[in-house]
Amino acid sequence: MRELSTDVLVVGAGPTGLMLAAWLAKLGVAAVVVDGKAGPTRESRALGVHSRSMEIYDQLGVVDRVLAEGYPAVTIRPGYERRSFGAVPIGRFGTGLTPYPGLHVLEQSRNERILLDRLEELGGAVEWDHALVGLSTGGLPDGDGHRIRAECRGPGGPLTISARFCVGADGGSSAVRKLSGIPFEGLTNEHTFYVADVLGVSGVAGDSVNLRFGAEEFLLGFPMGPGGHHRLLGVLRTAPGEEVPESLARQRLATVFGVTFAETLWFSTYRIHHRVAARFRQGGVFLAGDAGHVHSPVGAQGMNTGLQDAHNLAFKLADVLRGRASERLLDRYEAERRPVALRLVNSTDRAFALVTSDHRLARAVRRTAPRLIAPVAIRLLPRLPIAPRLFGYLSQIRIHYWIGDPRTDDGVRSPAVRSRRRRRGRVVGRRLPWTGPNFEALRTAVWQVHTYGEVDAEVAAAVGRALQVPAHSFPAADGRGLAEGFCYLVRPDGFVAGAAPLHTAVSHLRSLLPDRWPQHSAT
Repeated sequence: MRELSTDVLVVGAGPTGLMLAAWLAKLGVAAVVVDGKAGPTRESRALGVHSRSMEIYDQLGVVDRVLAEGYPAVTIRPGYERRSFGAVPIGRFGTGLTPYPGLHVLEQSRNERILLDRLEELGGAVEWDHALVGLSTGGLPDGDGHRIRAECRGPGGPLTISARFCVGADGGSSAVRKLSGIPFEGLTNEHTFYVADVLGVSGVAGDSVNLRFGAEEFLLGFPMGPGGHHRLLGVLRTAPGEEVPESLARQRLATVFGVTFAETLWFSTYRIHHRVAARFRQGGVFLAGDAGHVHSPVGAQGMNTGLQDAHNLAFKLADVLRGRASERLLDRYEAERRPVALRLVNSTDRAFALVTSDHRLARAVRRTAPRLIAPVAIRLLPRLPIAPRLFGYLSQIRIHYWIGDPRTDDGVRSPAVRSRRRRRGRVVGRRLPWTGPNFEALRTAVWQVHTYGEVDAEVAAAVGRALQVPAHSFPAADGRGLAEGFCYLVRPDGFVAGAAPLHTAVSHLRSLLPDRWPQHSAT
């Protein structure tokens, strides 16, 4: 029997687990990654990489490879059955908001390959063919809390791993979640979803994401590269337990949507679940990605949300393991990321219900709304002020966290309580607005302070020295919400932890740094 000891055990080497492991390696945290598969995924449903995830890839140092291997989709073409209503320029909506506007089509398996290569460059590795079969959280204290003991089954015999923390990134059927007894709350849709990777496609635009509605069905088509290479996803109405052969999907695509193809590389079916784990943290165990939340592919946000879970958690684990913060900081992971998952699952659940519902009103909406509303919306939307906001939601650059003072607020409050105490800030609690040069500083992945506009550089530098973090000064950022004369405390993950006038910045921002969190555990 082999035995290993580490700081963090990551279970699952999909995009979420590999993102977490790569960041932990970059931050100098010892981690072991295990996965029951023989190697990286070959057939994958996840496709789109949104702007926020591209920014994280930039920070990790792999965005050039993602850009080189991905396929840009700068427009969405909605339509009804065989008819396309025109192109919505989603890439244009994000201009000036992010260095990576639009949607970058890069399937899950290629994301995994890029992240695995980065992990190995940083000295990490994956224990493939090692499935988690046992998890104990009642180990003896090691001076920093109780250690976790994991039992894995591999081709060379049992593997036992002792870890300070364990992160379940092992998908919707998560063994970590099940062994920890964490409920997975939600429902399973009755319809069958199919995905086909095909060549020689006709009937859809080759440079856009194609979204077609029908009275009974819908189709999502993603361009994957030259030669008419597309990924086609859709729903078929079947009896419970009925198998869906590729021939049926092909026949419905041709009959309803006028879409045909020459060759199938692979075809798969699955059921859609809408579920969120009751807890994202239980002692030293955490859930991330599909282990904590699953939903329909509407919006192509599932993989992206998992990548961002991992990004968020990595910095918190690093701060705790470095001794910069107590374990109480780790409670903020659930406080920040679970509301994101709940909103995402609720919104995709509503959208998917509208697409698949047998209710008479839903059927009527599907028959009439796309033909009446979509052509008008396509013409008007690019001219409306709401377009950038819609892009922000879809690209996940408008995510907001409730960030409070650790002396008075643990960040874990109901929305009703939070709304009575304070309003959402335009900058604080959000991802730092992009101004151009300011994102280069985020590549250092450390706590830092920013000032914008005409600010005394020596005073700004003095604030940084007092807080013991780097200080950066940038030109004025009109229209971005970054006020002149203010200091902004920016977390390593790029979210703004606090803002204060220059003359009070040290006293106000000091309490928001992780080493100022109360030195006791809340768990």
